[in-house]
Amino acid sequence: MKKDQIIPAVQAATSDVFSTMLGVHVTPAEPRTDSTCPSVDDGVMAFVGIAGTWTGNGIISCSASFACRLCELFLMTEAPAVNEEVIDTVGELANMVVGNFKTSAESLVGPLGLTVPTVIYGRNFTSRSVGTKEWIVLPFKAGADHFEVRIWFAPTEEGSQMRHHQLHLQAV
Repeated sequence: MKKDQIIPAVQAATSDVFSTMLGVHVTPAEPRTDSTCPSVDDGVMAFVGIAGTWTGNGIISCSASFACRLCELFLMTEAPAVNEEVIDTVGELANMVVGNFKTSAESLVGPLGLTVPTVIYGRNFTSRSVGTKEWIVLPFKAGADHFEVRIWFAPTEEGSQMRHHQLHLQAV
């Protein structure tokens, strides 16, 4: 699966989840690649892992105030500060976005699984996924707020060997 296939799949997954689950229209900004570790100054970051013949991670990160707003829309309750419900909401949204992307990707790379979301909240922290070389960063605007979805997605060594073997068999 190539970058030009991953970007529209993630953008569509994000747009669908935010419009369906929250009634929020999101506008994608220009995607970029980034080899630095994802970090947050003051906010929430939710990770969902992808596993199969391809592996990766998807992340949604946003400010604490936007995370509270998302919770209010999702649960229809007040969320004046980041609490358990806010953290659960951002984790669930990440699960849905990455899950929708996974479903799209499966038509090209075969069956995939997802991990349970991990959510971190705080100030001035950096995350690191071992083995990650380059993230595709997809910024979005939702009214005055902004957030980003990051994804890295690559064939596993076993998956690469299997595809090479299949291509070799087709060529014979």
